[in-house]
Amino acid sequence: MTVAVTEGSEFPVEGSGSGEKWRVEIDDGLCIGSGGCVLRAPEAFEFDAARQSCVRHELLAASDLILDAAENCPVEAISIRVAADGRMVFPPDE
Repeated sequence: MTVAVTEGSEFPVEGSGSGEKWRVEIDDGLCIGSGGCVLRAPEAFEFDAARQSCVRHELLAASDLILDAAENCPVEAISIRVAADGRMVFPPDE
């Protein structure tokens, strides 16, 4: 799995106000470029030159918009972990 992300950057996307930081990853082997994540959370996601979604920043503030984008990805290519401890936010542990 390869992950597209802008290294060394952090962006405080407006979110839940919890102060928690997330590490968001997109599996480019699964991503089909539907663009739902870019529409739902444009501060967090963008298209790369190949028209695949990628994460704009290495760390993001916890956000309902980012979680909504992950939950609605048609191929479940987006994963979210808490940056501090690696705990999985999405997809949920089963």
